[in-house]
Amino acid sequence: MKQWLKAVTMLCILAWSAPTLAWWNSTPSDYTDTRYPVVLVHGMFGFDSVAGVDYWYGVAEDLRRYGADVYTTQVPALDSTIARGEALLPQVEAIAAVHGKVNLIGHSHGGPTARYVARVRPDLVASVTSVGSPHKGSPVADLIHGSPGEGLAATLGNALGGLIDLLSGGGYDQDMSASLYSLTTQGSAEFNNFAPAGIPSTACGEGAYSANGVRFYSWGGTGVLTNALDLSDALLGTTSLAFGFSANDGLVGRCSNHFGKVIRDNYFMNHLDEVNQTLGLHSLFETDPKAVFQQHANRLKNAGL
Repeated sequence: MKQWLKAVTMLCILAWSAPTLAWWNSTPSDYTDTRYPVVLVHGMFGFDSVAGVDYWYGVAEDLRRYGADVYTTQVPALDSTIARGEALLPQVEAIAAVHGKVNLIGHSHGGPTARYVARVRPDLVASVTSVGSPHKGSPVADLIHGSPGEGLAATLGNALGGLIDLLSGGGYDQDMSASLYSLTTQGSAEFNNFAPAGIPSTACGEGAYSANGVRFYSWGGTGVLTNALDLSDALLGTTSLAFGFSANDGLVGRCSNHFGKVIRDNYFMNHLDEVNQTLGLHSLFETDPKAVFQQHANRLKNAGL
């Protein structure tokens, strides 16, 4: 029993102390120094920062540490893809006015949101990268939208989205129903007709690597219960039931996260691990999410982006 307790204690220490061990890292100081700045776009129920906790937990700071210019944007936590894209557009225009172009990285609903900007203003965008985005819809959204419980879900969702918006100073109205529809299979198909670039033509293949001068990349996870200390895993474990036996991250299926060049579609990460939430808790047996972002910024740098 004592040996078992020691082992558990050591795992807990490693889980929480990993950020403090960064000084062991031999990563070059210009490793993430991309030509154009990295612009992060949050997903559903997202924010830039609430009570000192960033949506992209430690990711932006880590990228900056190794040379990247990074901007975190804020769009409605809950609204349609097009409405979110319209809210993102002026922020991209302001950043591009200084730097020429931007590298957009969107998580979850942030992926299609970034794609909207690339569709309407490709001249401002060097690349779009999606992380755990449901480009072909999510069974979770399909299950809720149009169900008898959608009204209650929308009421509760709008209340939570409004609170998040208030705490993060966004100033946006919330529309849970519009957000849900955008993430259904049908809503995603309609948006893909509007912005088809990068979307695979097969069920689980890759899409075009570029269009209109914009490069496309994606990655995602297929883990659900990844860290016993992370209470959010239980919620994602419940939502993952909507997928049956199909691989998913709790909210997005493995094939649905494909967009452009697929870096990897099966990290042992759930939907929140992909952005280093909750508070950096993730599987001890998978790559640190921050390292995945580092590697991708270096990929963009080497591509001249």
